[in-house]
Amino acid sequence: MASFPSPGRPAPRRRDERGVAFPSPLVMLSVLAVAMASITFVATRDQAPTERRVDTATIASADQTPSAEPTPTEAETPSPEPKPKPQVKRGEVYVEVYNNSGIRGLAAETATKATGVGWAVVGEDNWQGLIPTSTVYFPPRLKAAGKQLALDLGIKRTAPAVGVMKRDRLTIILTADAPR
Repeated sequence: MASFPSPGRPAPRRRDERGVAFPSPLVMLSVLAVAMASITFVATRDQAPTERRVDTATIASADQTPSAEPTPTEAETPSPEPKPKPQVKRGEVYVEVYNNSGIRGLAAETATKATGVGWAVVGEDNWQGLIPTSTVYFPPRLKAAGKQLALDLGIKRTAPAVGVMKRDRLTIILTADAPR
């Protein structure tokens, strides 16, 4: 007996077993990875390995082996003349002093000390952030001046300028361990 659709109802569909089943993306990626690995293996199988194992014992023994060339004596090698260190002109370098401790007036006190030895202090304020110890921060071109400022004030740590620090001056950030 054939079933006819009743009015207002669609006819039941017959299942079609024919069709295309697409593999999941994971299967496709796996097949692609295996194909690429196979191509790479075939393309590089005749080449010599480019990796070498380096042991510290090998390096040490290579350093101790005598060379066939004679080493020049001190009389034969000209000694390079030491470069004179550039003289830091304290009054020409700007300095900003920041207080990162709970000690009131520490930045002002240090600014007065820096001005007293000739540095051009252009500002002082409080610093927000975590600094491990009192530090003189310097831009690359003022590294020597940063080291000199640290020596002048008794600050033990110097570091390259970071973040929002200005690149035309030295920045001192003081913590509770600042010399007084």
